[in-house]
Amino acid sequence: MGPRARPALFFLILLRTVAAQGRPPRSHSLRYLFMGASERDHGLPLFEALGYVDDELFVAYNHESRRAESRAQWVLGEAHSQLWLQLSQSLKGWDHMFIVDFWTIMDNHNHSKESHTLQVILGCEVQEDNSTRGFWKYGYDGQDHLEFCPETLDWRAAESRALTTKLEWEVNKIRAKQNRAYLERDCPEQLQWLLELGRGVLDQQVPPLVKVTHHVASAVTTLRCQALNFYPQNITMRWLKDRKPVDVKDAESKDVLPSGDGTYQSWVALAVPPGEEQRYTCQVEHPGLDQPLTATWEPSLSNTLVTGVISGIAVCVIIFLIGILFRILRKRQASRGAMGDYVLAECE
Repeated sequence: MGPRARPALFFLILLRTVAAQGRPPRSHSLRYLFMGASERDHGLPLFEALGYVDDELFVAYNHESRRAESRAQWVLGEAHSQLWLQLSQSLKGWDHMFIVDFWTIMDNHNHSKESHTLQVILGCEVQEDNSTRGFWKYGYDGQDHLEFCPETLDWRAAESRALTTKLEWEVNKIRAKQNRAYLERDCPEQLQWLLELGRGVLDQQVPPLVKVTHHVASAVTTLRCQALNFYPQNITMRWLKDRKPVDVKDAESKDVLPSGDGTYQSWVALAVPPGEEQRYTCQVEHPGLDQPLTATWEPSLSNTLVTGVISGIAVCVIIFLIGILFRILRKRQASRGAMGDYVLAECE
């Protein structure tokens, strides 16, 4: 997979990683995702921005329009408010900063002709106890590149080729202090404003629909626990054997993915010995549930009936065929007996 194909995948993985880093059930986050390409012949703009509150997309911006556009119903009426205008100005400033950073990184890599991509994720989380955590990360050509550390006002290089840019940026102490001020002050304030606007929408909790299915393939029996149509996306799924947790290494899990209707879905699978399915239980924890939910695989009654009917039909067919065969044999024996009597009478 080359640099042209990796950015979108990296972008999604980076988003899920930041969103899932130990967030308590009632914490909230504000994230901005930036992405751009140095060449415009691959369908990517020079700069594009998406803003999320928790898991809800609420704003989009690109270099061509230079305008913040609302992407959620609960912010439509704020398009001309002072805070929305401030947000628009921030996005325009990030547009300029992103392009300058892009050229800097490319120049430090001696990349001038090929097409390259830059991805940025920045924002903050406000925990239930009102403590905050900020994050500001760069990815280049689909790989982790640099991460800002607000505590120390420096940059952490994720790869050796990022060291030149790291040292260059750390000389600019004014920018570092501005970054920290945004992460620790401006971002949490903006998040609180957005949470007030989205009250009744962003704080909704939709519990998951959980079911366990049974699969047999290549002599391997697998139980799959599915959690469907839940919101928000933070969820914990685990397997229990005889009410004791199963080692997570033995289970196959899937990332939490959007369902397309504003809710999320996920699953966790486990290979089990045939005949021991009832010893295993799937346990699910989610903010929409008052207590952990458990589910086990229950053999379908309809499947049992179908199996019984098929077995009954098979037995009847076998009996019918045996009956026909028996009658054919008796007729043949009767025919042979009559032929024998006729020959003997002729000999006399």
